[in-house]
Amino acid sequence: MSLATQALDVEAVRRQFPALSLRIDGQPAVYLDNPAGTQVAQRVIDRLTEYWRTMNANQGGVFATSQRSDALLAKTRIMAAAFLNARSPAEIVFGPNMTTITFAVSRAIGRELKPGDEIVVSRLEHDANVAPWLALADQGIRVRVADITLPACMLDVESLKQQLTPRTRLVALTHASNAVGTIPPLRQVADLAHAAGAWFWVDAVHFGPHGAIDVQAIDCDFLVCSAYKFYGPHLGLLYGRQDLLERLRPFKVRPASDKGPGRWETGTQNHEGLAGMLGAFEYLAGLSPEGNGTPRAQLVAAMGRLGRYERFLVARLLEGLSRIPGVQIFGITDPAQLGERAPTVSISWPPHHPEDIARWLGEHQVFTTHGDHYAPGLMERLGLQDRGGTLRIGLAHYNRPSEVDLVLELLAGYRS
Repeated sequence: MSLATQALDVEAVRRQFPALSLRIDGQPAVYLDNPAGTQVAQRVIDRLTEYWRTMNANQGGVFATSQRSDALLAKTRIMAAAFLNARSPAEIVFGPNMTTITFAVSRAIGRELKPGDEIVVSRLEHDANVAPWLALADQGIRVRVADITLPACMLDVESLKQQLTPRTRLVALTHASNAVGTIPPLRQVADLAHAAGAWFWVDAVHFGPHGAIDVQAIDCDFLVCSAYKFYGPHLGLLYGRQDLLERLRPFKVRPASDKGPGRWETGTQNHEGLAGMLGAFEYLAGLSPEGNGTPRAQLVAAMGRLGRYERFLVARLLEGLSRIPGVQIFGITDPAQLGERAPTVSISWPPHHPEDIARWLGEHQVFTTHGDHYAPGLMERLGLQDRGGTLRIGLAHYNRPSEVDLVLELLAGYRS
């Protein structure tokens, strides 16, 4: 047994996820579609139902259920700040999802920009970190694109430097590619962006379930992620430097408060979902070997455990895929560089179509995803946009080594 499997009791983990016991046509469901959304822990379900039973009320009331609800939302904000290592809970904004949040904040940022100003993105991005910036073209904002190196799909830092100009106002970059797993050198990019006088926006949706996010270490100005990718409900989360959240002008209804993060939280929030988000943070912190440490220390230790186990799994997957004739793996494959990728693997296998392979695996109750994964710029760069994109196999810490072996066995025996 490897040190990675010893460090994380995967069977104890699995017992906390009710969905993992699902059987379809007598076969256990194997969830390798995790980049599209992870399953939720029982703690998340319990928090949701507790909210509905005991505190289902709107904010600001002078009665018990409203006060309970307000206290729970405040606790969720504190835990979210610990999860991202924000300096204050006042830097945390809740919203429906990363895409909606990004569109909303991009419109507010657009109020600060002038015709001819520029925004830099990369070929690695999910379109939710591209389309909101492209939407500013109507006011004369230009979007420039930094290239990647192939076949490892790593950010080409020299290309990014070439895109920076005196008119650069914002650099937007993924924390990890949702399609090929690559983790760019974020602190280096932050330094380059700030030296150019630009803000740095990070899309951490895909990285969220795989490692400890640290907005202070990254030195980013904004960071967005989504709870349904880190074992919680369908909600989004924004970190913004407090001075910027106070400076920018959000689009909101007139009676809404103009103070604190609430000025960005338009409409009534999904309170029960936020209760579930708190449950996700509590679940993750509970995996920490740190015991009575601070919430931040517990979360960092827990994510370190998960990351080590997931690197063990992805090494097993990559090695097995490399032995299947004709399979092309996109992203980092060097065992020495697995710390620079998430456990998400995209493959192409001509002449087989990714959708056909995914459907065949699905018939064996092994769930994977296919297509462009909302990363059309990356698929175009790989020459796969008109070839059905890739088959994506996405691992999480509740996956067993035997599930990796199963998908490899099925692929080895695949016949279209």
